[in-house]
Amino acid sequence: MLKPLTSKSPLAYLPHDHSHCVNSALAEADVICAKQGVRLTALRKRVLELVWQSHKPLGAYDILGVLSEEDGRRAAPPTVYRALDFLLENGLVHRIASLNAFIGCVRPEHAHQGQFLICKQCHTTIELEQASISQAIVASAQEIGFAVEAQTVEIVGLCASCRSN
Repeated sequence: MLKPLTSKSPLAYLPHDHSHCVNSALAEADVICAKQGVRLTALRKRVLELVWQSHKPLGAYDILGVLSEEDGRRAAPPTVYRALDFLLENGLVHRIASLNAFIGCVRPEHAHQGQFLICKQCHTTIELEQASISQAIVASAQEIGFAVEAQTVEIVGLCASCRSN
């Protein structure tokens, strides 16, 4: 049996108090970084906050633009990429390869494989955590002698909101 969606909001494409998503993600990041003995600098925290501003993946140059315009920071691309690398390494964000963008991880407290529903119209992205999908991929790979090290599954379609429009 499949488990329900595990996003901060059950249906991320519906209107909701998004500040709760952001605040929850930042609080979890503080706890996780403290446990792992790594430093969540002000810039890393701001980048994570920007990634969590919506349930739509955000590209590095979009983040750079916001840092420059809204925050008045003179950050260079390598600075943003280093912050994103840190967030990736510590399980706080996922990279959505098809969009070359990043989205906040809804379950950063434990390592897991990501499956994402991506709306091709509005780009809202919802993270799933379905162990059965991961297990099926690993089992199929093992049958042919392939050792899976990481997996990200991106499923493109239309969210309920875009389908109803």
